[in-house]
Amino acid sequence: MSQLKKVNNALYKATLNKGAGILVRVAWFFTNAAFFNHSLAVGSAIKVFILKIFGAKMGTGIVIKPSVNIKFPWKLTVGNNTWIGEKVWIDNVDVITIGDNACISQGAYLLTGNHNYKSESFDLITQPIIIEDGVWIGAKAIVCPGVVCKSHSVLTVASVATTHLNAYGIYKGNPAALAGNRVFN
Repeated sequence: MSQLKKVNNALYKATLNKGAGILVRVAWFFTNAAFFNHSLAVGSAIKVFILKIFGAKMGTGIVIKPSVNIKFPWKLTVGNNTWIGEKVWIDNVDVITIGDNACISQGAYLLTGNHNYKSESFDLITQPIIIEDGVWIGAKAIVCPGVVCKSHSVLTVASVATTHLNAYGIYKGNPAALAGNRVFN
């Protein structure tokens, strides 16, 4: 039987580029709690305006439902006529770009960071997420770091995208696999 190597946790070091100073991050923490990450209905236009103040690039016609949690708005771009559902978690320690006419359904999780479990120092690894035009991320689905969801692809309910989704592909499961193609009448 092999011996497990004892890990020196003193080697762990935070390497996250937060992208904004401490005062902006503290202001965002309280703003996120007051206007986004709770069940009270605050109008989408107000939310879009606030996100723009904090550096997000926002299109028009965006709907942002209650209880949405956004880590760093200055690392977020959202296109026109996009819908972000209740309890969506945008954990964008790296850049997230969402195109036009996209739908991020209730409880979906967009995750741009993870840790290198093979490294003794447990280094943070971040990669951007790109969600192109017309994409539908289903309820409680997860999009992992580095994934590109290409034009009009679908990630079905509770599925986990660990690799790129092809244009017009319908993906389901964990890890998500191609289950069919999206066809419009």
